Amino acid sequence: VADRPCTSPNLMASFVRIKVSEKVETQARATSQAFYVIRGSGISTSAEHGRVRWSTGDLFVLPITPGVVTHECFEAECGGAALYWIHDEPLMDYLGVEPTRKKFEPTLYKREELLSRVEEISHSHGHSNNRLGVLLGNAACDQTKTLTHVLWSLLNSIPSKSVQRPHRHNSVALDLCVAAKPGVYTLMGQEIDAHGNIINPIRCDWIPGGVFVTPPGWWHSHHNESEEVAWVLPMQDA
Repeated sequence: VADRPCTSPNLMASFVRIKVSEKVETQARATSQAFYVIRGSGISTSAEHGRVRWSTGDLFVLPITPGVVTHECFEAECGGAALYWIHDEPLMDYLGVEPTRKKFEPTLYKREELLSRVEEISHSHGHSNNRLGVLLGNAACDQTKTLTHVLWSLLNSIPSKSVQRPHRHNSVALDLCVAAKPGVYTLMGQEIDAHGNIINPIRCDWIPGGVFVTPPGWWHSHHNESEEVAWVLPMQDA
């Protein structure tokens, strides 16, 4: 729908800043809402789902929420908390429908648990050298192993001095840079050569807290030339 805001055809991505002791309301006519906590600690409250307590590095998802979600910050650096917010209202607009049925339960993914799972994978035998991360699955989406019935996400790490070779997927990806030092970047392009290298790539340097878009079908590779692990949180329509 041309006059409706969107980040990709099916999803809308935004940033929410909440000053300490301030309350900020968000609302979306969506089947799924995802909130990643870039920094800060606080609570998010809705009449439909009660309270969710969060802190830096946590992620939580909410199903259909006709009313507002009120976010309150208790403590944060830089004067306030920052949330990365994604929902599928653009998909509802395109289809011309209203969400009417809850498809999953509100779910909170704690930072500590996510990092511990990635650590387990890094020490396991036979893990992929081209991806070191954890899929964020929901109990209601066991068959698809997705964050919700319409959202797919992965907390992905790129070890120091390493490259994740060119790969591609059929869905657009909205990639949040969770953590990165200078020297971390993504190359992307429409074609690869006989050696698997991207032809005439576009370079996108990672900035912590920034988002870049990977077009559907485009080849892309992630490069970490720094001395520390880099983290990215891609979100796709599932």
